[in-house]
Amino acid sequence: MKITTLFLFSLVLIGCYTPERNCKKFQKGTFEYSEIIGSQIETTTFKRNDSIEIDYFRGKADTSSIRWVNDCECILKNLNPKNRKEEKPLLVKILTTNKNNYTFEYGLVGSSKKQKGNATKIN
Repeated sequence: MKITTLFLFSLVLIGCYTPERNCKKFQKGTFEYSEIIGSQIETTTFKRNDSIEIDYFRGKADTSSIRWVNDCECILKNLNPKNRKEEKPLLVKILTTNKNNYTFEYGLVGSSKKQKGNATKIN
C-alpha cells in the first residue's frame, strides 16, 4: 500500500512539473550559440533588439528582421539573402529558459524538419 501511494504521489509531482519559460528576458541582448560543424565546435554571436538580429559567424555579419509571434516564438527573415535558401524565413521557438540561457528549436517556416540548440545571454 505504501509503495502504491508513493508511486501515485510521484506521478502527480512529475505531471505538475512544467519547465521555466521566461522568454521576455531573451528577446533583447547579446547571445552566443555553439554547434558542431564537421569536427569542430563553431560559435555564433548574435545581437537582438526590437526589430533586428545581427549574427556574427566566422568573421562575417548577417542581418535579419525579427518579428515576435508571441513571447516565445519569432520569425527571422534575412535582409540580404545570397541565395534562395536564405530567402526563406526561419521560425525560432524558445522551449525552456533558466538564469542566463535558453533551449530552442528552429527550422524553416513551413518545414517539419527542426533542430535544437542552446543559447547563452552574455549581455
